[in-house]
Amino acid sequence: MTLELSEWTGRRGPEPAGGLPRIEPVVPEPGGQPLVAVLAVDGVVPFDLAVPVEVFGRARLADGRPAYRVAVCAARPGADVDAGTFTLRARHGLETLAEADTVVVPGTGDPAAPLDPAVLDALRAAARRGSRVASVCSGAFLLAAAGLLDGLRATTHWLGTAELAARHPAVDVDPDVLFVDNDGRILTSAGAAAGLDVGLPGARAAPGGGVAADAARLSVMPLERAGGQAQFIAHEPPTPGGVSLEPLLRWLADNLRTELTLDDIARQAALSTRTLSRRFREQTGTTPAQWLAVARLRRAQQLLESTDCPVEWVASQVGFASPSTFRDRFRRLVGTSPQSYRRAFRATPPPARAA
Repeated sequence: MTLELSEWTGRRGPEPAGGLPRIEPVVPEPGGQPLVAVLAVDGVVPFDLAVPVEVFGRARLADGRPAYRVAVCAARPGADVDAGTFTLRARHGLETLAEADTVVVPGTGDPAAPLDPAVLDALRAAARRGSRVASVCSGAFLLAAAGLLDGLRATTHWLGTAELAARHPAVDVDPDVLFVDNDGRILTSAGAAAGLDVGLPGARAAPGGGVAADAARLSVMPLERAGGQAQFIAHEPPTPGGVSLEPLLRWLADNLRTELTLDDIARQAALSTRTLSRRFREQTGTTPAQWLAVARLRRAQQLLESTDCPVEWVASQVGFASPSTFRDRFRRLVGTSPQSYRRAFRATPPPARAA
């Protein structure tokens, strides 16, 4: 299936014989709305592509006129782009990037796939010209391949942060944040939803005021979230299979409620504290105390997701005698409060109480 992508705004040209209507390239005009170019390459993630199209395409000025002109671009005008379960056809080519005020690069399913040199050149040229360049999710790999992230702080989806850092050592990869804004010029986001976080500030820059707030309401999103908020990473405490500490790790996981000292853990492992610390570092990459702290808070996340028990009860179940200490540690690790985490990730809503 091939989908023909038309932009939210654009000038419709004359109907070509035997084909789809032609859309003339959307270019900025003096006093006209800013142009947003959304780049589609083979393997593009449809959701990542749709987010900026929706945010910028639906933004309206106070008089009802579109706040932006949005163009979906490919390596060549009319090129078919593989989007996984379907094929899309972008009516604009890289020449539109040369005119765009903002260039958005959605993620792709395979960040290691070869990239068209012309696409990388077009991204570099847009950045040199002063365009605002933003990536959604794994789109950061394209920006890094173009050299636009060298020497800058950046992020991507937590599944790809290690690979991004390994492939591009000149990039300061931050795996824990939702998005990174480098002076409003180069922006990277952790996922499709975090792509809203980089799109809405752009909408705020539109003339007429209120545009960003309206776009946020249409997207059912808060207007602004802190970029330093932690990504909600779904990983369990490290339990390397087949290593000598695996039984000890299982024992620790079964005793999260118990106050444990290093001596207690060493006694359970039948090791000296010095040998325990050395082997723990070798096999888990951290210390027993740090591993236990993370394991307790991950268990707390599971309880917050699966129960409606008070936060004080959750704290006691994971070894915190003081609920205030638990809240402080939870916020430091996860980046939000236990209650806010529960509201965001509760598996099923609690039953309604009778009036």
